[in-house]
Amino acid sequence: MVVADMNEESLFSFPRYESDIPRGLVRFHYELIHNGKTYTFKEELTFDSSKTSGPPARMLETLHLVLGISYWKLFCPRTIITPYGLSEAQAQFWDTLYTKGLGEFFYRNNIDFRDLVHFPHTQKPATAPISMKLSDRSLVLLGAGKDSIVTAELLKEKAREFTLFTLNPSEIHQEVARQIGRPLRSMKRTLDPTLSELNKHPDAYNGHVPITAIFMCTALFAALLYDFRVVVASNEASANYGNVMYLGSEMNHQWSKSLEFETLLSQYVTNYISQDLSVFSLLRPLTEMDIAKTFSKYPNYFHSFTSCNTNFKIQHNPRRGQWCGKCPKCAFVFLILSAFLPKETVIGIFQKNLFADPTLIATYEELLGIAGFKPFECVGTPEESILAFRKVREKGEFSGDVVYEHIRTER
Repeated sequence: MVVADMNEESLFSFPRYESDIPRGLVRFHYELIHNGKTYTFKEELTFDSSKTSGPPARMLETLHLVLGISYWKLFCPRTIITPYGLSEAQAQFWDTLYTKGLGEFFYRNNIDFRDLVHFPHTQKPATAPISMKLSDRSLVLLGAGKDSIVTAELLKEKAREFTLFTLNPSEIHQEVARQIGRPLRSMKRTLDPTLSELNKHPDAYNGHVPITAIFMCTALFAALLYDFRVVVASNEASANYGNVMYLGSEMNHQWSKSLEFETLLSQYVTNYISQDLSVFSLLRPLTEMDIAKTFSKYPNYFHSFTSCNTNFKIQHNPRRGQWCGKCPKCAFVFLILSAFLPKETVIGIFQKNLFADPTLIATYEELLGIAGFKPFECVGTPEESILAFRKVREKGEFSGDVVYEHIRTER
C-alpha cells in the first residue's frame, strides 16, 4: 500500500482564476510542488458569450476547486492551499468530494486515503448565498446515452421547457440533440497539456476522476450564465451501489452520480451560491431496468445514441459505430436491452452479438455477481443483471450463443 506524500515541501494550491465573460473565457490556475519541483497548470472553459450574465464569484470559485481534482491527484499532496477562506462546512464538502469521488482511483493505485484530504478553513461563517432572479427554465445534462434521452422524453411528455447542455460536444451529442428537438448549449473544457506529460512520470498516479461532479458543476455555471433556474441530471437509483470495500470504506465508481453526492451538492448550492438555483436527477427513483424498459419505446434513437464511454475516446462519428463491444458498459447495456427488445434489434444497435463473444464471459460473470465484483463502470447492480438475464432466458432468443449458455449453466 502506498502512503500519500508526507513531504512537507509537497503541496497543491489554487492561485487564481481569470474570468472574461464577454469573450466567453474562464481560465483556472493551479500549482503543484513535488520533490522540490514546481509545476503550474492552467485549464480553460470557453463558451458562447452571447446573451450571458456574469455569475457570482462563488460559482467560479466552486468550478476552480472541482476542476483542480484532475491535477491534485497526480501526486496527492497532503498540503492544500486555497485563497477562498472556506468555512468548516465548505471545507468538509471538498474533503468528501476529493475522497469519495476518487475512491476507485485510490483503490486502483493502492493509496491509503484515510486522513489524506484536508481543505483549509477559517472559523468565520460562510458568506450568505446571493439572491438571483432566474427564469423558470431547465438545463438538462446530455450524455447522449439512454438515461439523458429518457429524461428529455419525459420532460417533453410533460410539456416542460428545457435546453440541453454538454461538455466538449461530439457529433453524437449533436445528433441526439437534433433528434430530441431541443436547443443544445455547450462548453469546451481544455485541460493543461502538462497534465498528460506528467501522467507519464513513473511516480505519478493515474486514474478515474468524478467526472459527473465536474459535469454538474459546469452545468450550474452555465445555468447562471444563460438564465436557467434548474439543472436536471439523469442519475438513477443504481448509482448508489458501490463496487468494492477498501480500507473499511465502499469504493463506488459512480459516487458522483449517487444520491449522497447529489444531496451534498444541492445543499452546497443552496447554502453558498444561490437559493434560487437548484440541481436534481429526474431519474433518481428509477433502476437501470426501469430506464431500459422506457428507452426501448423510442426506436428513433437506436442508431444514434451511445452509452459506451470508450466510444468517445476512439471516434466521434455517430454513423461509424457507437459501441466498442468490449467494455463492461457495452456488455451491460446489451444485456438489459435484450430483456426488452428483439435479438435482431439489439444486434443491429451494437453491430455485434455480444452474447456470442467468449472474451466477454468474465465480464458477464462480474456483472451478474458470479465472480469478482461489479466492474468499475456505470453499470447496474448484480441483482438487475440477474433480473435482465432471466427475462432474456424467458425469451429464449440467444440459445446456443456461448456467453448465454455459460451464464445459463451458472444461473
